[in-house]
Amino acid sequence: MKLLTSFLLFNLSLCVFLSMLAIFITKKKEESREKSSPFECGFDPKSNSRLPFSMRFFLITVIFLIFDVEIVLLLPYLISNNSSADVFSLTTAVFVILVLLLGTLHEWSQGSLKWTTS
Repeated sequence: MKLLTSFLLFNLSLCVFLSMLAIFITKKKEESREKSSPFECGFDPKSNSRLPFSMRFFLITVIFLIFDVEIVLLLPYLISNNSSADVFSLTTAVFVILVLLLGTLHEWSQGSLKWTTS
């Protein structure tokens, strides 16, 4: 029992010491105007915040998210395909891929995937 008490006391004192050390290390040493101002991805935070947003950047982001969700939906099927190969799972996977392929072809035909204007 004495060993357990000393072990707990040691752990508690170690936690307190490490917490104090972390507070001391991360404490800001000096304040300056440059260090206390927010960093906004290289832009001046005092300027106009309503700059025009590139629609192509937004579109590529949405397309990335769609294909990321596709991976999340199809990865369990690919992993479980070794144990069972039922027709319903295969049909569902083909349907998801077909819908995404048709959506991509539609975006392509509308010219949304063009980065340069001719």
